[in-house]
Amino acid sequence: MHALLKPAWKRFWLQNMSTQNFQIFPFSHYSTLQPMSVHPQLQELCNIVMSTVGGLDELELSLSKFKDSLTSSLVAQANDSTKHEAHTRRLLRFFLWSIKNLSQNLEDKDYNHALQLFAEKKDYTAMDILMGDLKKEGRVMDAETFGPVAENLVKLGKEDEALGIFKNLDKYKCPIDEFTVTAIVNALCSKGHAKRAGGVVLHHKDKITGTKPCIYRSILYGWCLCERNLRHNPSGLVSEALNVIMEMRSYNVFPTSISYNILLSCLGKTRRVKESRHILETMKNSGCDPDWLSYYLVAKVLFLSGRFGKGKEMVDQMIGKGLVPNPKFYYSLIGILCGIERVNYALELFEKMKKSSMGGYGPVYDVLIPKLCRGGDFEKGRELWDEATDMGITLLCSEDVLDPSKTEVYKPTRPEKSSLVDSSRVKSPEKVTKFSGKMKMRKRTVAMKKKKN
Repeated sequence: MHALLKPAWKRFWLQNMSTQNFQIFPFSHYSTLQPMSVHPQLQELCNIVMSTVGGLDELELSLSKFKDSLTSSLVAQANDSTKHEAHTRRLLRFFLWSIKNLSQNLEDKDYNHALQLFAEKKDYTAMDILMGDLKKEGRVMDAETFGPVAENLVKLGKEDEALGIFKNLDKYKCPIDEFTVTAIVNALCSKGHAKRAGGVVLHHKDKITGTKPCIYRSILYGWCLCERNLRHNPSGLVSEALNVIMEMRSYNVFPTSISYNILLSCLGKTRRVKESRHILETMKNSGCDPDWLSYYLVAKVLFLSGRFGKGKEMVDQMIGKGLVPNPKFYYSLIGILCGIERVNYALELFEKMKKSSMGGYGPVYDVLIPKLCRGGDFEKGRELWDEATDMGITLLCSEDVLDPSKTEVYKPTRPEKSSLVDSSRVKSPEKVTKFSGKMKMRKRTVAMKKKKN
């Protein structure tokens, strides 16, 4: 689900590094050097920054001995080349030293480049120092820099500070526009601060004309992630989410299966069976056709809560709609059923998978064969092994698992029932005994009262 919230500003440069034999590839989106050129002065600068000998004062002393001409481009390349190896404090001291010693002044883009790097490294102190310098010197912060800064401040639990920077973007000569509004909303919602993100949207509706679908999906996701909702009122997620969906419709932004799947995923985490089925029906009635992922999320929560018959019905509904799922649909559900000791249902689901002729059966055989053999059903395990071999499938599990003398048999803690009735409707022997005891106590109490009267 986090993939839905990937902001557009996450375009960081890549650096090829070797930890065993350090070699520099100075190409970056920022660099003005040719990709294949390696300059001795860059190598020397990187060696100084990456050195593990001495503290920060010793680092600055070594840098003061650097005799070559220092340029902003060289500083940026050195930061890029050492950011995965050097400690952020050394990177920060190097950048602050560069400000004082450059033969020409650093430009706004150099500060933004460094600020993005420290945001990527989640170094709050370094971000705070550079943000202060930006404002004090009247420099321009790019919108693309604000995105990662806001995101990482929220991740560090400093959402108030992220909002404070957003409200005062004019002091950083950065506009409050579609780009920055989307960035702060995504950042807040990624940690469940949907209410605060909604406040931002309310005050800047005129700025989000072209990004409404993305904005509302983020807010929906934020409500689902809200820790308070998940812990104290998971059922309340439905009403909050449906309110967001209604607001989307009021702006002619029609929710897709992606929007509903976000909610279904979060409801599944708290095993909200009734609400999950309600959302699926809401999708159908509102004209938004569920996709295979929607059916998977509902079937998953049904299986996990012991509604095996209902879970099977959900899979049959999906097949009846003509939807063709990803093989992971079956692989994941079969893994869940094996994990809760319902191998017979897993085998039934595997038969449905094979009937669809979608392929990708190897991982399923690798799960089922060991599970069956460790459960004592070596005959069925051998049958599946031969079946896979006949189809030319290379299995990852060892053939030794088929040998009873080499495989230890584990009996499940909850014996599997062959009944087709849902386990949710069948009371355990412990519950029946407890219920019988209570009934006997009631009868004795009634008899005692009659004797007294």
